[in-house]
Parts: sequence; structure tokens; C-alpha cells
Amino acid sequence: MKDIKQFIDNDTISGLMAYDVVIERSDSGMLVAKLSAPVMRSVDDQDSMMLEFPKGFKAFMYDSGDTAPTSMIRGDYGVNYEKKELIIAKRNVMVENLKTQEVLETQTLFWDQKRHKIYTSNFVKISSPDKIIFGDSLTANEDFSHREIYGIRATIEIDEDE
Repeated sequence: MKDIKQFIDNDTISGLMAYDVVIERSDSGMLVAKLSAPVMRSVDDQDSMMLEFPKGFKAFMYDSGDTAPTSMIRGDYGVNYEKKELIIAKRNVMVENLKTQEVLETQTLFWDQKRHKIYTSNFVKISSPDKIIFGDSLTANEDFSHREIYGIRATIEIDEDE
């Protein structure tokens, strides 16, 4: 029994794997975020807890009282630093404002959950129903409703009549 207790004791387990994970975050009983991933690896060291999503993740954000999500973030790889409340998404990252149908595409994105901000220093493409914008980097709020694009390279207007 002593050997079994030592094996399952949390202090001796350096990492755990979980499959088909769904994590929901609520505030005052209202759903504010929902993250799903095919694989999650938990790594706990003395300084912090890290959740890794090696096969990608998808996260939805909700406004207070809404039952439908307002925005979505996904990536082919992700890491969540729980104490810092920071998620880093990599490879084929996409952020979508589901209300305005605006979509951000980039290769690396930082999501600061404390400040409710997303940012990247990588090339970005922002598509909306009426235009496409290309830029060098971006800072925005997490629902992607307000943003600053740095180093705008091109803005292409889309005329639906053509």
C-alpha cells in the first residue's frame, strides 16, 4: 500500500495527460469561457502550473448572460500558464468575432486573461465581410471588437457587387 500511495501522491506526479478535455470558466454562475482540446498535459513544478495542448485547442468566450459565444480562439498548439493567466497559441492561430464575422489569422498569439487582451508580433491577416487587412503585429481585446494593427501593409476593400 505504501508503494501505491507514493505512486498516486500528487507531490510525486510531475505531469498528467487527459484526452477530450472541456474546461469551463464561470463568473458569478455565468459561463464566460469554454476551452476544448483533444489532448491536455498538465505539468506542475514548484513555481507554476502549466497546461499544454499539444494537439491544439479551441476556446469560446461569452458575454454576461449570453448563451451563444461571442468570440473564438483556436490554435494547433497551446500552453496555459495558470498563475500568470496567460495562454500562448501557436501554428495556424485564428480569432473570430462571431458577431461581426471578423477573423484574425496569425502564427503566434498571446492571450492575457487578466487584462482581457490578445497580442502578437507576428504577421496578421484580418478578414471582415467588407475588407482584408494585412499587418506586422496586433494588440486587441479578447473578443476582438477593439484592436490596433501595427505596420499595415495593405487594405483590400471587397465589393460584393463584383
